Amino acid sequence: MTQITPQPGIMDIAAYQGGASHVAGVENVVKLSSNENPLGPSEKAKAAFARAGHSLHRYPSTDHTGLRLAIAEVWGLDAARIICGAGSDEIISLLCQAYAGPGREVIHTEHGFGMYRISALAAGAIPVEVKERERVTDVGAILAACTDKTALVFMANPNNPTGTMISAAEVEKLATGLPPQALLVLDGAYAEYVEGYDGGASLVEARENVVMTRTFSKIYGLGGLRVGWGYGPEHVLDVLNRVRGPFNVSEAGLQAAEAAVRDTAWTDHCRKENAAMRVWLSDALAEIGVPSDVSCTNFVLARFASAAEATGCDAHLKSQGLIVRPVASYNLPNCLRITVGDEASCRRIVHAVRQFKNGAHDVSDL
Repeated sequence: MTQITPQPGIMDIAAYQGGASHVAGVENVVKLSSNENPLGPSEKAKAAFARAGHSLHRYPSTDHTGLRLAIAEVWGLDAARIICGAGSDEIISLLCQAYAGPGREVIHTEHGFGMYRISALAAGAIPVEVKERERVTDVGAILAACTDKTALVFMANPNNPTGTMISAAEVEKLATGLPPQALLVLDGAYAEYVEGYDGGASLVEARENVVMTRTFSKIYGLGGLRVGWGYGPEHVLDVLNRVRGPFNVSEAGLQAAEAAVRDTAWTDHCRKENAAMRVWLSDALAEIGVPSDVSCTNFVLARFASAAEATGCDAHLKSQGLIVRPVASYNLPNCLRITVGDEASCRRIVHAVRQFKNGAHDVSDL
């Protein structure tokens, strides 16, 4: 047997599974499993991406100045406190690499994004799972779980896959109550879907123990380019920039993301379209006996009577060429996460779920 082994924690990782995009034997599927923007990126972002094709032989900027300045201008932030990465996933990983490690603990909630646990284990740290209250982040439970070993606390607001959100006052209470050695990481992947919400940026600026992460993969429609960013105190940015790879974001990604963030009219349009279809989808599902919590994102978490019913409905949707996201791995076996697609996709989803509910009341043999 080989004596070549990875560091402790690596083999405890269950590899992250992204949303499915294919169904065997079914063509022309509708993918509603990865929370992608059905409207796609803005025309300005696509034009910037095309222009970048003329300079693919050149290395990208190492300091991401153009994109950082654009983000700072649009969101009213300090460009010197912005870091860019290959999606917000990389920022999460860098935070664990820099601040977690053997003997240190990383807190996440029971229905939190799977990369928190994976990145903690990859860094050799101990992931600590904290209960939520009816699929909503419980600040008191998080604070009760903190110890002198707590290094990072990850919290998405709004949360994935629940879609729920807590108030700014609750987030501030959490930041204030953390032990002095702990850093609060506010994952704002879905922040742009909430009208007037800064993702926690004002709290970052008011404190020394809060970092915010954001992504271009959701409302901006650039998931295929993998661009994200973070905003934090100067002392955190100094650390992260020491471990970040110098060319971690492609030139095409930088240019497309800069154009995307500046095209605020398209972002506003996407937010409004999503809000309208999200309400329609959640209301239509509720009418046929499939409730969901009020979502602040671009998806709804559909709740079924049992895990068997959720599995059966997922199978029926796949047979109709509709791909959604089972979330048993997020401790939600009786739920399906459904991306808010365009109107035609949402109507197909509701029709198919209605078919299933009308024809599969007894799920004991599913």
